[in-house]
Amino acid sequence: MQTLKITTVGASSGVILTKEVMAHLKVKKGDTLYLTEAADGGYRLTPYNPEFARQMALADEIMHDDREVLRALAK
Repeated sequence: MQTLKITTVGASSGVILTKEVMAHLKVKKGDTLYLTEAADGGYRLTPYNPEFARQMALADEIMHDDREVLRALAK
């Protein structure tokens, strides 16, 4: 388990990620992280945008359901 400490960053607050945590998340300075609520009431920190993942799943479903229409349009 990693411990994060809240620190002051300008007029805001932030947390410092160790090199090990950044390597595990596969992120670098300047990347965006997303904090989402977990089913158990906790939080999850991830580099993957859950809204984008939802939209891509929806697009996959549409492309599968309407593949014949899309194939005809591609001609």
